[in-house]
Amino acid sequence: MARKNEIPVPQAPPEPSVEHPEKVRILAEGRVVSDRLWNEDLAPARQRNWRVRSLFALWMCDVHSIAGYTFAAGLFITGLVGWQVFLALVLGITLVYFLMNFAGTAGQKTGVPYPVLARMSFGLFGANLAALIRALIAIAWYGIQTWLASEAVLVLLFSVWPQLTSLDGPDVPRILGLTPLGWAAFLVLWAVQLLVIRRGMETVRRFQDWAGPAIWVAMFALAVYILTQAGDKFSLSIPGVAPLDGAAALSQFFSAIALTVTYFAALLLNFCDFSRFSPDRKTILRGNFWGLPVNFIAFALVTVVVTAGAASYFTADQYQGQDMFKVITDPVAIVQAIKNPWITIIAAVTFVVATIGINVVANFVSASYDLANVAPHRIDFRRGGLISAVLAIVILPWNLFSSPVVIVYFLGGLGALLGPLFGVIFTDFFRIRHQRCKVSDLYHEDEKGLYFYTKGWNLKAIAALVPAAVVAGFMALVPALQTFLPGGSGLGPYSWFVGAILASVIYYTITRNDPRTLRARTEEHD
Repeated sequence: MARKNEIPVPQAPPEPSVEHPEKVRILAEGRVVSDRLWNEDLAPARQRNWRVRSLFALWMCDVHSIAGYTFAAGLFITGLVGWQVFLALVLGITLVYFLMNFAGTAGQKTGVPYPVLARMSFGLFGANLAALIRALIAIAWYGIQTWLASEAVLVLLFSVWPQLTSLDGPDVPRILGLTPLGWAAFLVLWAVQLLVIRRGMETVRRFQDWAGPAIWVAMFALAVYILTQAGDKFSLSIPGVAPLDGAAALSQFFSAIALTVTYFAALLLNFCDFSRFSPDRKTILRGNFWGLPVNFIAFALVTVVVTAGAASYFTADQYQGQDMFKVITDPVAIVQAIKNPWITIIAAVTFVVATIGINVVANFVSASYDLANVAPHRIDFRRGGLISAVLAIVILPWNLFSSPVVIVYFLGGLGALLGPLFGVIFTDFFRIRHQRCKVSDLYHEDEKGLYFYTKGWNLKAIAALVPAAVVAGFMALVPALQTFLPGGSGLGPYSWFVGAILASVIYYTITRNDPRTLRARTEEHD
């Protein structure tokens, strides 16, 4: 049994000695559990042992990362000064907190993961569309995060042992885009993550318990060091960036708030993968409070201090010919500029640990459940994770990340779908069904079931998703809409909100008086 201070992680449970109670319930109703809809990993949670501490540690893993720091530090380059960046991050994370509570409540009440929850609104098989969209994003970022971490390790190792640079220079032959040394670093980090995963979710649970705090301690120590070194030179303004005022500052300020919410858009969908293991809604509210506003505010403070302090303290020599803005928005470059071998080595280990932590939370768990939902009789949670890891190599993530076209149009286009998916799924659960769910109907193919719709597809959900996704994608991808507002901001940061609201309004309008909806409100529920 897990101790109270340990973190349970969604996992492939051992083969149970007795049938799952939900399976027994379905059989008692005279229906057949479909092997196209059921396996033990997709079944409602048996144990509800995710306490406040567990949720807090989860958010530690997700927030304290290289990507999180780079995102927050990048807001300085928009022309906002330190206090404006901090306030935008605080307001943004407050919105995330309330939205995440909605997602968490749905998971806790039903006990099912994201792809199964999506069956309520999209249909038993239509949910595969929602699951695969989320899985594609998770796998792409799983590969990108792994590659970025391997590059970070190489950069830091080169600063300690410069002779290694000859093995990764421009004249060294590339294999599918990477040098042999680059491949070695990537595959080692990839294998370490897979080893943690394949050793079982108990190992993952123990790993997550300290992965988030590790990067937090490292960034806090870095903040103290840089603040001490900057001394009287410390300023909340960035040299070379003209502070905005008036309408321009206000426009960028609201864009920063919107971008903060968008940064968490993927987890807003699949937070139920974790919250389904919580015993009650109060636990979710408290865990999210400490893990999101409180934890993120502390992280925002560190980000402001490190970014502004680095800009105030570092000299041209420490930038080593690199652009100042690239250095101060990249924690790896900041550590490299300090030129302390011990700090460099500790940072390299910390960045690896942090990458594994965020990949498990934000990418691995989601992709595993999503792929398992496509073929539950063939793919369980662990197999879904293995498939995700292999695909993360096949897509050659460094090519994805190095191509602005791919990043903007592929990942940006998929990302524009997250808002509409959120709008449909949670409008259905809260506004249409009033938090009622007949869980047994999520696992059988009886045409009289609440979620069978049209051959397993809810066409009204698709009708709400498509136009909302088109509008959100148009806002996110059309270049002319990205810089026309005061201060150089555009509509892109608001695409998630517009997509979610538009999908919600359309879905509610065409569904609220549907006979199936009225039946769902009155029929006995689990």
